Amino acid sequence: MTKGALMKAFFAISSKDRLSGNKNMLESKKYSIEVGGRTLSLEFSRLAERASAAVLGRYGETVVLATVVMGHKDIDRDYFPLTVEYEEKFYAAGKIIGSRYVRREGRPSEEAVLSGRLIDRAIRPLFDHRLRREVQVVTTVLAFDEENDPDCLAMICASMALMASDIPWKGPVAGVKVGEVDGVLQVNPLIPSLKAGAKFETFVAGTLDRINMIEFAGLDVPEDRASEAFALAGKEIAKIVALEIKIAGELGKPKAKIEFADPSTELVAEVKAFLKGKLEAAVYTTKKVDGQYPINILKYELMDHLKAKSFDDKAVKAADDLYEEEVNALLHEKILKEEKRPDGRKLDEVRALESHVALFARTHGSAVFMRGNTQALAATTLAAPGQEQLVETMETTGTRRFLLHYNFPPFSTGETKPMRGPGRREIGHGALAEKAVRQVIPTQAEFPYMIRVVSEILSSNGSSSMATICASILSLMDAGVPIKKPVAGIAMGLITEEHAAPGTEPKFKVLTDIQGPEDHHGDMDFKVAGTKDGMNAVQLDVKIDGLTVPMIQATLTQAKAARLHILEHMLKTLATHRPELSKYAPILDTMTIDPTRIGEVIGSGGKVINGSIAKTGALSIDIEDDGRVFVAGTTREAVNAAKKEIEAIVHEYKVGDVIEGNVIKVMEFGAIVDLGGGNDGMIHVSELKQGFVKKVDEVVKLGDFVRAKVIRVEDGRIGLSIKQLSI
Repeated sequence: MTKGALMKAFFAISSKDRLSGNKNMLESKKYSIEVGGRTLSLEFSRLAERASAAVLGRYGETVVLATVVMGHKDIDRDYFPLTVEYEEKFYAAGKIIGSRYVRREGRPSEEAVLSGRLIDRAIRPLFDHRLRREVQVVTTVLAFDEENDPDCLAMICASMALMASDIPWKGPVAGVKVGEVDGVLQVNPLIPSLKAGAKFETFVAGTLDRINMIEFAGLDVPEDRASEAFALAGKEIAKIVALEIKIAGELGKPKAKIEFADPSTELVAEVKAFLKGKLEAAVYTTKKVDGQYPINILKYELMDHLKAKSFDDKAVKAADDLYEEEVNALLHEKILKEEKRPDGRKLDEVRALESHVALFARTHGSAVFMRGNTQALAATTLAAPGQEQLVETMETTGTRRFLLHYNFPPFSTGETKPMRGPGRREIGHGALAEKAVRQVIPTQAEFPYMIRVVSEILSSNGSSSMATICASILSLMDAGVPIKKPVAGIAMGLITEEHAAPGTEPKFKVLTDIQGPEDHHGDMDFKVAGTKDGMNAVQLDVKIDGLTVPMIQATLTQAKAARLHILEHMLKTLATHRPELSKYAPILDTMTIDPTRIGEVIGSGGKVINGSIAKTGALSIDIEDDGRVFVAGTTREAVNAAKKEIEAIVHEYKVGDVIEGNVIKVMEFGAIVDLGGGNDGMIHVSELKQGFVKKVDEVVKLGDFVRAKVIRVEDGRIGLSIKQLSI
């Protein structure tokens, strides 16, 4: 057979195989369950077959593909290298957006980053953190029906993919949304009903019997009502998790057996012997020695001791984890048995508070809020509505008139690191603070300004995001923003017994205002923000399997007392918003015109509106589709002049109106008067005065300011008369 014949035969066979493969590619094993009155399905097929596992989830017409992959060998890291990606695809929503020059997805939107963090925060606690193989979870939204939230589906698909893979993991988890719509708690309410005005909404994730992640947003929601929502979510989660366990039993791969090298008995004994009698003194103090906390100094001394004892670098590195385990065990024992905290506070005690406002003359509003060693500096800037941020994502196209940005420079923790702009942590903490504060921002009708708050963390030792909320509220009030009511936030911690009897509630202690070792070695970070009347935002992350509902209820009750204490302090600093804005804030005024006249105000290519801005010295003129006009300027005179220009453009002149204006042209048969806004009128020579007029410039000259009466309006032409003013 010739070479050509062989190639022909090969391609014929390959083509046949490809056709056969395509026929079977989407043949799948499908499982389904009812969630929130709609069918959620999980499908397994040959899609993404080279991943460790892949799952296609459908909910309504929203579709998400989740894939998981684990590296084949350990990498040299001192942490577990897990990455979670949430991929928004514009085609999923039938959109082509982005730059006109780059019509493709770029860096993830803030919304996509937050969705990825939701999944990460739920699955990460269930890994063995001694694992040093890279694990990557990628959830890709393939279709979005604008009714069913992809976040919930992505969470479930990611968990199911991990369960079906060979990756060691102590799942599964599942996530659902609960919202209060028309007074009724609904599981996974449709997106339009949430946007129409839900009292609150919460995303809850958990295991078969525990809740391990919460995101919550609302306004003045009572703690007991939120607890009802969390309990309802827990029941729905348990149903989904049970299905995942069933599927994993049928389709799951055997888990990879990864050996973890345990430290030698000699090393363990040496570490314990060195720390005996020293550890408690180092942990239970807040005093620094030569700029260092004793808990860190003791660790350095331990490492030097081990090196002097001829332990190799690998053993010394392993001793770092042993040291952390010893600190963890000590904290748990002391707090559970003696309620003894490192800094001597009571379990429900908030650290010392301090706050100040009006720090800088040039900012429109500013404040610093300090809680213990944590310091947040917030600055508020006001701008015209035209400065609103344009948002284009897979799910949303619109504008945002309130922004809260959070910055966490390395000096805030006494470290040196590259400063490369906001990362996932900054985006997440800023979003949480914005969620809490957004609820009390006045409507555009009440306060038409665009508002941006920036929080700079100057020092961090526990819950800088909650300090950001307090500083932001004080800064807003200092700027004169009429917020509905003040908001404060507090971070709560938890210490639980490690080995509780099966089926029993473990012993636990809730800690108010966690810091330092409590944050690092505690079992949760439960942030609660709200007003005197209820909760606005909640965020829960855990380091254990999860929380029971009684744990959540106890935390919310203790957090409320702390929140009210902080609010009382804040109101002593500034009781309400200032009655006047900063003299450096732009002056903003509003007016309304007939929407059909908008084109006249703007003009071809913006010629008219830009001319009005240039002529009057206004900063900007922004026009909404409904006819609302926002005029901004640095002086009241400029704003009023711009408003007069617009009024002149849209003014409908009627016979009998009296006008004023300058003569801009003199002709043999009359004079042209500028009416403003691009309009003009003519005074015929016969209407200049009583009696005969030989020359027009005998009565009026170029530049003269005159008053005249409208005597004729025909086809946009306006006839004026001076002599008829007295008639």
